[in-house]
Amino acid sequence: MIMIGGRSLGPGALAVLDPVGAAWGELGQPLVSGLVFSSIVILGSIGLALAYSISDFPNFAHGDLMTVGAYAALTVNVILGMHLAVGLIVAMLVAALVAVGTHWAVFRSLRGRSIELLISSIGVAFIYRALIIMRFGNGSDSYDVGGRRGIEAIDELLGVSLTPRGAVTIGVTVLLVAALHVTLQYTSLGRMMRATAADQDLARVSGIRTGRVLAAMWLIGGALAGAAGVFLGLDLLVRPRVGFSILIVLFAAVILGGIGSVYGAMLGGLVIGMAYELTPLLPAIGSEYKAAVAFVILIAVLLVRPTGIAGGKSTA
Repeated sequence: MIMIGGRSLGPGALAVLDPVGAAWGELGQPLVSGLVFSSIVILGSIGLALAYSISDFPNFAHGDLMTVGAYAALTVNVILGMHLAVGLIVAMLVAALVAVGTHWAVFRSLRGRSIELLISSIGVAFIYRALIIMRFGNGSDSYDVGGRRGIEAIDELLGVSLTPRGAVTIGVTVLLVAALHVTLQYTSLGRMMRATAADQDLARVSGIRTGRVLAAMWLIGGALAGAAGVFLGLDLLVRPRVGFSILIVLFAAVILGGIGSVYGAMLGGLVIGMAYELTPLLPAIGSEYKAAVAFVILIAVLLVRPTGIAGGKSTA
């Protein structure tokens, strides 16, 4: 309470005296939560965009590939008793190897047959999930890690609660996205990836070993999916359908950004993720409508720009 003229001022009066502070109090926390959720969506949607750019089909197994990463980390962290940081690295490796293995065993032989690839990816998703349920059951688990309380320094400085879990999610996402940007723009592998995504046949004629490039792209997309699965398990709980539960959100982010565009997927993931967390602030709209609001934004953007924000089918 603040005393003025011998009278105490309640929260309502303080809001009138400090409208900026009051607005930040309502907006700040959803923005922080939105950044955390957007980080997960960005990592997941990049893998989807890569899959489309190299195989020209929507990979419905991508959400369950995230779940594979989440359970790989759970095995290392809970069953083996190791730090979750080790679990994150293992999750990225396992998901990357599973993605490449699935490409070589299933998707490679169906190249150019979009309907067959689409149906096969749905079947692969069910196989991933069935194997997980056979090994871990159908219940929910959580990682053996703390970080549920907000970071005190940030709370005092900004007046919002950001947990160590959320801070790690945002920080690691920034590092992974930066590493991907450097790879795409400043390495020979990145140049070959962009050329292959633009035109595989022309890239092959130009002397690029497209088979190895495709494997590298699946490897990168799978690794990012594994990281997204771990952070999603941190944010929610680890369960067999945890990745599938946000698959439609990932597709929305990829379509909003521009199908096949990695940078578009990043931007689309940020927009969709923030829309999810900011929706409850809208008048007369509850949190149960956040998916609908996100898709209203998606449709509105596509009506103005049908190819998405970035537009075009390109890894860059």
